[in-house]
Amino acid sequence: MKVLVCIKRVPAVAGRITLTEDARAIDVKYLGFAIGPHEECAVEQAVRLVEEHGGESVVLTLGPAEAVEQLRESMALGISRAIHLVTDGQEWDPESTASAIVDAIRADEAESGRFDLLLLGNETGDSGGYQVAVRVGRTLGRPVVTGVKGMAVANGTVRCEQEASGGRDVYEVPQPAVVGVLEGLNLPRYPSLPGRIRAKNRPVAASSPARPGQRLEMLRLVVPAGTAKQATVLGTGASAASAVVDLLDSVGLL
Repeated sequence: MKVLVCIKRVPAVAGRITLTEDARAIDVKYLGFAIGPHEECAVEQAVRLVEEHGGESVVLTLGPAEAVEQLRESMALGISRAIHLVTDGQEWDPESTASAIVDAIRADEAESGRFDLLLLGNETGDSGGYQVAVRVGRTLGRPVVTGVKGMAVANGTVRCEQEASGGRDVYEVPQPAVVGVLEGLNLPRYPSLPGRIRAKNRPVAASSPARPGQRLEMLRLVVPAGTAKQATVLGTGASAASAVVDLLDSVGLL
């Protein structure tokens, strides 16, 4: 089995997001970067599939030179090799991103054979466009399933499960296929020290695609307001007992 997983270098989700003064970019001065949470699960799934079925796993990213860190992290987890489409750091719209990924897929398949499965995060951890997986599948003429939180591969078929009200929707599609993975599909492993050492010495195939004219224009960014929390003191000691009883009664617990 030959599996490709696409990742993106995004601001660490645990970090506090602040914007530049013009509100057109994220201020990364004090911010770390990581693989998006959906894509972490895609990497883990690619490693598991190759462990189970044999074959090769490949990780690909479109991003700045620094994104090689995320590629090496993926290889430390067990991915076989990496492809880096190096950019100058500008954001690419979903159409341009998908086009560059498709070109890289076709070039790799011409040299080393067809990918049986393409795994992408359902959406990236920063822009959250939800488009790239669908655009890649559409361009390549391969079946696409998104929002996947359960997956199994057997006999040339990919079984995909989506969470639905009261249960799960199940789709079975033939290989080669494109799957958009959601966080929760699996529990990603941590890279080992030997894995990091091996990944550090592995070559990364790098190329620099030209950035086409963008079909979407970014006007400004907005950081969502946080959810306010507050605590109410009901009293102290025995005097608070009646207030506690009233509160429990008001929420239907008595």
